[in-house]
Amino acid sequence: MLLTARGRAGATFLHLVIAVRTMAGASTVSVSVSLPELRSLLTSGRARLFDVRSREEAAAGTIPGAVNIPVSELESALQMEPAAFKALYRTEKPKQEDENLVFFCQMGKRGFQATQLARRLGYTGARNYAGAYKEWFEKEG
Repeated sequence: MLLTARGRAGATFLHLVIAVRTMAGASTVSVSVSLPELRSLLTSGRARLFDVRSREEAAAGTIPGAVNIPVSELESALQMEPAAFKALYRTEKPKQEDENLVFFCQMGKRGFQATQLARRLGYTGARNYAGAYKEWFEKEG
């Protein structure tokens, strides 16, 4: 029960932070992405997915189109030169102004951490798929 209470408190705090930022004139796009929104973004080609789980976890299954960058590598990856990023991850490096850079993990914690890290590095369109791979696999897999 204590974990559930903390989870609810954390989620309430995150929504409060988003509401305050919105009222202050910041972006009205939520930092969190729901499954229906993710489906829509993927269908329209308006999202880039980043699986921040370990290589082993991602190799066992991931959301189609996701680029695997383990959370332990993410900070250095987002600071790489574009050519080095492309050579290592076989895709274009995201730009700081790109919208809908969606990070996810297995259960939600690492995806949230990755989103916060990317935002601190200036990636203003970084978002977290809070349902994570667990929800995707249960409903889409």
